[in-house]
Amino acid sequence: MRFRIPVSVSVSVAALALSLLTPATASATAPAAAPEAGRPGDIVDVAPSAFHPLPGQPTGTKAWKIHYRSTTADGVPNTVSGTVIVPQDGRTGPRPLVTYAVGTVGMGDSCAPSNNLPYGTAMEANLIQQLTLRGWAVVVTDYEGLGTPGVHTYTVGPSAGRAVLDAARAATRLPGAGLSADTPVGIMGYSQGGQASSWAAELQGSYAPELKVKGTATGGVPADLLEVADFNNGSYGSGLIFMAAAGQDAAFPELRLDSYLNPAGKALVAGMRENCVAIDAIAGSFKRISDLTTRNPLEQPDWQARLNQSRLGRTAPAAPVYQYHALGDELIPYAVGRQLRSEWCARGADVEWQTIWVGEHVSGVITHSVAAGNWLADRFANRPTHGDC
Repeated sequence: MRFRIPVSVSVSVAALALSLLTPATASATAPAAAPEAGRPGDIVDVAPSAFHPLPGQPTGTKAWKIHYRSTTADGVPNTVSGTVIVPQDGRTGPRPLVTYAVGTVGMGDSCAPSNNLPYGTAMEANLIQQLTLRGWAVVVTDYEGLGTPGVHTYTVGPSAGRAVLDAARAATRLPGAGLSADTPVGIMGYSQGGQASSWAAELQGSYAPELKVKGTATGGVPADLLEVADFNNGSYGSGLIFMAAAGQDAAFPELRLDSYLNPAGKALVAGMRENCVAIDAIAGSFKRISDLTTRNPLEQPDWQARLNQSRLGRTAPAAPVYQYHALGDELIPYAVGRQLRSEWCARGADVEWQTIWVGEHVSGVITHSVAAGNWLADRFANRPTHGDC
C-alpha cells in the first residue's frame, strides 16, 4: 500500500525535531537475565507494553517488551531488549514486519526506546506510527547495552546489525503476535539507525538467511566512522565523537579510552554514559578531540582497526536497498553516503539512491519517511525495483 500522511499525523511527526532537544524521562526497567543456551533471536522474557507516539495518544496496537538473544561484535552471545508492536486492525492474514533501528537517543538506560514508547516520549514514535498505520508490525531494538546491563555499544556496527536482525527473529517467534517464519521483513533506519540497518542488510545473507527480507530503507548512514569523526571534530556534532568513542570502548575494553582522556574528557564521557542525546550533544558540542585528551586515540592503530571493523560497504546486501542522504547534512557528510552507495553498487547490490536536496540531518528522516515507507510497500508487494547503480 502506498501512503500519504494526513495533516494531523504530519504535524505530530514534525514534533520529532523538537523532541531531539528533550531528554527521555522514563526510568529503566529491571535488567534482563543472563543469556542462556539458545539461538539468536530466541526470546528470554516478554511482558505487556504499550505504544503511544505522544503521551496518551491511542494507536490501535498491541505491544510487548521483549528480551531476546543476540550476538556481540566479537561473536559472544548476549541479551538485548526491544519492543514488538502489532496493529489491532482485524487483519487475519499475514502482515509484513519492519525491524526498525532508531537514530541516536543517548547512552543511558532511560533513553532506550522500550522505556519510552509506552509513554509517548520516544523520539521516533511518530515515524514508527506511519508504519503501523499501513497495517505493518514493527519491532524496535534497544541495541546492545541500552536498557540492559553494561554500557551501550554505540556505533559498533556488527553488534547493532545483529541486534536488528535478531529483533526480527524474536518478533516472528513471539506467541500472540501473529507472525511466523514466513513473514515478509523490511529493515529500516536512519542516522545511528542507518548504520544499524545497513549493517543488518550486509549481514543478513550470512547471519540470518532464513529471514524473508524484502529490502532495506536506510538513510543518513555513518558508513565510515573515521571520516565522520574528522568531519565533526570541533563542530556542532563533536559530542557524537565522544559518544562513539565510549561506545567502541564498551565493546572493546582493551582500547582503554579513559587512558587517553584528560580530567575534562573523563568527566564529559562519564556523563555521556548515563544521559540521553539532548544533554550529551549539548555538553560535547564545539569541542575538539585535543581539548579533552592527552593524545588522540583515533590516531592509534588499535583504535583505527576497531573503527574500521564498523566500516560499511565491503559486502553487498542480499536484498534491495533504498538509500537516502541530505545534501546539506551537517553531521554525516553527504560524500560518506555516496561512497557507500558506490561501494555497494561495485559489489553488485540493487541500490536505489535518493538525494534530499533541501534540508539537513534531522529534517531528512522526517521529510523522507513517507517515500522510504512507500519503497518498502513496493517491496512487500513484489513490485519491480528501480536500482540506479
